[in-house]
Formats: sequence, structure tokens, C-alpha cells
Amino acid sequence: MTDIDAGAGAPSEALGAEQPGIRILAQFIRDLSFENPRAPESLRGGAAQPQIELGVEMNARSREDGFFEVDIKLSASARRDDGPVFVVELLYGGVFQIAGVPAEDMEPVLLIECPRYLFPFARKIIADVTADGGYPPFMLDPIDFAGVYSARKAQESQQAGHA
Repeated sequence: MTDIDAGAGAPSEALGAEQPGIRILAQFIRDLSFENPRAPESLRGGAAQPQIELGVEMNARSREDGFFEVDIKLSASARRDDGPVFVVELLYGGVFQIAGVPAEDMEPVLLIECPRYLFPFARKIIADVTADGGYPPFMLDPIDFAGVYSARKAQESQQAGHA
């Protein structure tokens, strides 16, 4: 479902207050990279399980048309002792219409809620591209976007304190 309708018909609606809502207007791959540098040797069975390194970034910006563009960048690299197995990077975006959200709550909505909507689609793309690369589909675990956002804010305030 692409719409959030928190309490349609609630008393505040009768008073004219706009209900919070998020609509996904478009979703797209902005950039996709898959590297399989040691194929076909790395595809042979019996090798040790690779070590996986994950990266997550979220960015948002307003647009001139009043909508918002949100990107999530997901990266995963698999390595064994003898070198890289695969590297996948995906920059997946969406255009959102957001209504009824106070300005002070907009940043968390853009960097937590919107990525939650985009993640399942981005996760499937990564699973498909790794499978197409000759590996079992790499299924990213669900991401705690609120935790990532909080860590990012803590890091920013710590850096501001040292400046």
C-alpha cells in the first residue's frame, strides 16, 4: 500500500486539520553496480562463507514542484581471505508527496518513513542482481532506519560539539 491515512474521519479532520499522509509518486533506480571480479572461480561450491560488509545511507531533498525526492544507497560487499567475491551498490529513489506533517517532523519522515517504503523494492533488486551474478540471492535483513537516523544525528551533534 502506498498511502498512509492516519485516522481518516478522525475529529481533527472535521475541524479542518490536514491528516498526515505519504504518497509514493514514483520509484526508480538511479544507479546500480554489480562487480563479480573473480567469476567463474568464485562461483565454485565448497568455499568458505564470505564476510559481508553492508552500508546504508539516506538522503532527501525538496523539489520545486513541492514534492520530495528520497534516495537510499545500499552497498554490500562479500570477501573471502583470497579477495573480493562480489560488490553490489544500489542507489534507489522515490518521489513522495507528503501532507499534514509539521515542519519540525519533516526530516524524520523523509529519512525514516520514506526509506521504509522504498526498502522492500531495493532489497529485491539486490537479491535479483546477486542471483543473476551466479550466487544465491542476497537477501538484506530489514534495516532499522530510525536507528540509522538516530546514529547519524548523534554523529552530527558530536562533530558540531568538536568544531
